[in-house]
Amino acid sequence: MNAIPQVEKSDIRFAAKDGYLLAGRLYRGAPPQMAILVSSGTAYPQGFYERFAHWMAQRGAVVLTYDYRGIAASAPETLKGFDVDYPDWGRLDQPAALKALIADAPDLPVYHVGHSVGGSFIGFMPNQDLIRRHAFVSVGSGYWPHHHRRYNPMELFFWFGFGPAHLRRHGYIKQGKLWAGTDLPGRVFSTWKRWCQKPDYFLSELRSGALGPHGYDAVRSPIRSWLFTDDPIATAKSAPVLMSAYSSAPQQSVMKSPSDYGRAKIGHEGAFRKGMEPLWQEILDWFEQDLPAAASAA
Repeated sequence: MNAIPQVEKSDIRFAAKDGYLLAGRLYRGAPPQMAILVSSGTAYPQGFYERFAHWMAQRGAVVLTYDYRGIAASAPETLKGFDVDYPDWGRLDQPAALKALIADAPDLPVYHVGHSVGGSFIGFMPNQDLIRRHAFVSVGSGYWPHHHRRYNPMELFFWFGFGPAHLRRHGYIKQGKLWAGTDLPGRVFSTWKRWCQKPDYFLSELRSGALGPHGYDAVRSPIRSWLFTDDPIATAKSAPVLMSAYSSAPQQSVMKSPSDYGRAKIGHEGAFRKGMEPLWQEILDWFEQDLPAAASAA
């Protein structure tokens, strides 16, 4: 019986183009055949993806998780007055993380796993063409009427009650009983709120040039999106809106139910929790299908 490969973890710091230092963690286990960048959902710390990253590393991937600026280990001492906007994560942080991963694994084909907003900002990345395939997990627009109705009261309270109150009191969204995510920068919240009131999310701002420059039309690497029937956010209505931003990329969406994986629930975040290894295998299989093409292109 083959021994399970040990995984080495190393914490790193790397600079974005503007010099801001970001925190990441590299995972290495079995002899690597690929590199995987894991981009987090909004206010999810990189540690949330540790089990997933560890599993992938055991099966032949160099994996990098990281925190966006203003989040967890990439946050300053206080978020009050900290100026970061939502698209900065795509323009500055995701490209820097990709560069750091390639520097550590320069000869390996690179793949990307984007959770929630982690799949939304690829079109802002100037170096996105270095990624061969994208696996989206629970990726959809934030327009609240496209979400499950049972979820609407909570998110409307978040946008118009809880969030504004926190901005007045703290200057940012503070983690606590009613907000399980990490502390969230105030400008990120305000932009997120604005987009979530629009049926096309941020696409109209892309078209108007308000979010320029961007290269969404230039994204051509294949995207496979995993959705779940009990996810209140990335639904059959919200997911196509976001996917339409990547008009030049080959796309496939897969809708799964928790019972497909022997689970009672998955929701918006459960795909990265213990017991979801069958899903992780599906993602790995899809990346591995591309390896012969990657080798011939090298």
